[in-house]
Amino acid sequence: MEYFAFQWHITEACDQRCKHCYIYALGSHAKFQEMALEDMVRVIENCQAFCRKAGRLPYFYLTGGDPILHPQFWQLAGLLKARGLPFAILGNPFHLTDDVCQKLRDHGCRKYQLSLDGLRETHDRIRRPGSYDETLAAIPLLRRAGIHVALMATVSKWNVQEIPALVDVAVEHQADIFAFARYCPSQADRDTTCSPLEYRALLEACWEKFQAYEAAGCPTTFSRKDHLWTLFLYEKGLFHIDETLDPDTIYDGCNCGNCHMTILSDGAVYACRRMESKVGNALTDDLYDLFTGPAYEAYRQYDQFEKCAKCELLRFCRGCPAVAAGYHGSPYAPDPQCWKEVP
Repeated sequence: MEYFAFQWHITEACDQRCKHCYIYALGSHAKFQEMALEDMVRVIENCQAFCRKAGRLPYFYLTGGDPILHPQFWQLAGLLKARGLPFAILGNPFHLTDDVCQKLRDHGCRKYQLSLDGLRETHDRIRRPGSYDETLAAIPLLRRAGIHVALMATVSKWNVQEIPALVDVAVEHQADIFAFARYCPSQADRDTTCSPLEYRALLEACWEKFQAYEAAGCPTTFSRKDHLWTLFLYEKGLFHIDETLDPDTIYDGCNCGNCHMTILSDGAVYACRRMESKVGNALTDDLYDLFTGPAYEAYRQYDQFEKCAKCELLRFCRGCPAVAAGYHGSPYAPDPQCWKEVP
C-alpha cells in the first residue's frame, strides 16, 4: 500500500527570518499561530480516516515554523508513535542535540530535512548569521541517531550560482539526500527568479556533478525533485515516453491535487503550501470528500495548462504550478523557467 503525504504546519514559531518565507512575507511574525493538542488529535484521526477510504497509508511531514518549538511537540510525537504512524521533520538545526535526535528516532522520525541556501555568506544572509555552520553541525547528530538527513536548497537569483557547490558540501558532510526547489515569487518580486536558460544551465551543472559522484559510488542520493528535470532528461534522451501508457492518465509531475495535502496551524487545508490554494479545513471537513470534491478538482484541470497542455510531457512534468502562480497569477500559466518551445 502506498503512502499519502500530509505536510503539517503545526506552528509558525521559528528562530529564523528567511527572505523567502511564506509566514514572514505575510508580516505575521508578531502573532505566531500554533495548533492546540486536541486539534492535533482530531487532525490525526481525520487523516487516518481519509487514508482508510483512499486505501493509502498516512505519512506526516511535520513542519512550521520549526515544529520542535511547539510546546506540545513531544506529546504529538508520542501520539504518532502510539498509532504506528511514521513521520519526517522539515525544521531547523538549532535545538538538536544527541539526546533530542535519539528521542526523535525513538518516536518514529525517519528523516530530518535541513535547509542550505548557499555557501556560508549567502546562506547566513538569507536565513540568519551562524545558521550555515549550525546546519552542517546538525548532520552528524541526526545520522548517529539513525535519522536520514536531507539538505534542501531554495533556488533564486540570490544563490543560483552557488547551488552546484552545495552538491559538494552535501557529499562532504555525508548528507543522505540533496535536493533543490525553486523560490516561488510574487508578481512584485519576479526579478528574483532565474531565466529559463539560467535554470537549465544550473540543471546541467548539477547533472554533471550527480553523474560523477554516482559513478564513484557516492552514497548521497541526488533528488530530481523539480519536475523540469523530466524535460531536461527527455532532451538528453534519458527519459522516454512509453507509448503503451494510457494517454489520459497522469503518471508523474506536480503532486498538487494528486497525492499530497498541506495542513496549516489553524487547520486550513491547501492543495499546495507554495501558493494560495486553500480548499477547506482539516478540523471541520471530511478530508476524503474534500480531496475528491470540486475544490481540489480545480487543481486537476490538466487541459487548462496554457503551455503544458500542448506538450507531449503533460502527463509527466507540468513544471511547477506554484512558481507559475506566483510569477503570473495563475497556476495554469506557463512555468517561467521552462525553456521548451511548444506550438
